Amino acid sequence: MTAGALKVGLLGAGAIGQVLATALDSEQSRAALVAISDQEWPKAEKLAAQLKARPPVVEIDELVRRSDLIIEAASQAALPEIVPRALRAQKDLMVMSVGGMLEHEEWFEEAERQGCRIHIPSGAIAGLDGLRAASMGRLSLVILTSRKPVAALRGAKYVTERRIDLESLKEETVLFEGPPEDACRAFPSTSNVAASLRLAAGKSAEIRVRVIAVPGGKENVHEIQAVGDFGRFRIVLENVPSPSNPRTSRLAALSALATLEEIIRTQKVRV
Repeated sequence: MTAGALKVGLLGAGAIGQVLATALDSEQSRAALVAISDQEWPKAEKLAAQLKARPPVVEIDELVRRSDLIIEAASQAALPEIVPRALRAQKDLMVMSVGGMLEHEEWFEEAERQGCRIHIPSGAIAGLDGLRAASMGRLSLVILTSRKPVAALRGAKYVTERRIDLESLKEETVLFEGPPEDACRAFPSTSNVAASLRLAAGKSAEIRVRVIAVPGGKENVHEIQAVGDFGRFRIVLENVPSPSNPRTSRLAALSALATLEEIIRTQKVRV
């Protein structure tokens, strides 16, 4: 590791974590992966063994201690474990499981008190900058329609609790309609887009989320419509799923890399 390089700790060795770890391993002069943690220890060890730097696999407290920036790429369930620890240690965070942030406004307040930054990549969508701008005026309505392949919905909390037989579906079927907060609880692994819209649009904006199962579908398709005193816009993204995880869009991993690049360019490393 080059002296002065940003020290990055990675929580999560899944699809997005693998992309980030590989990118960090290829260019250690500006940022270096100094530790990996994952609930599935063997998965983290396997990832570490594939990297030239061979970062250690450690517990969360040690991950925080070693890092300047902690990247969460695990799950919503991991956030209560990592966010408070990182903020107490005055460490910056990049959060990929955005859905787990909606009901924890106190984390953003604590970050401000501690002088930390919580970075949230754009994920599997585009247009968040326009939505933030629109929210400065009167933002009347935002509608998110997510069309997902059956493979991306298997095992989702909402599906299993209602015993929805995805394999029997013959045509596009609306599984869910509701606000983003409910969408994040219903689909914790695939609802980060809904959460990102809420954070960008603010608490007062009306946001409607529809999740549609698409038998035979191959892409995660998100359509965002927004209406306000600015006018209106409509954005459609046809995302290729990650080869290793159909619930994760390739664009989400790329957005994490873009955010990391921005952090490296602008952040001064604490010494």
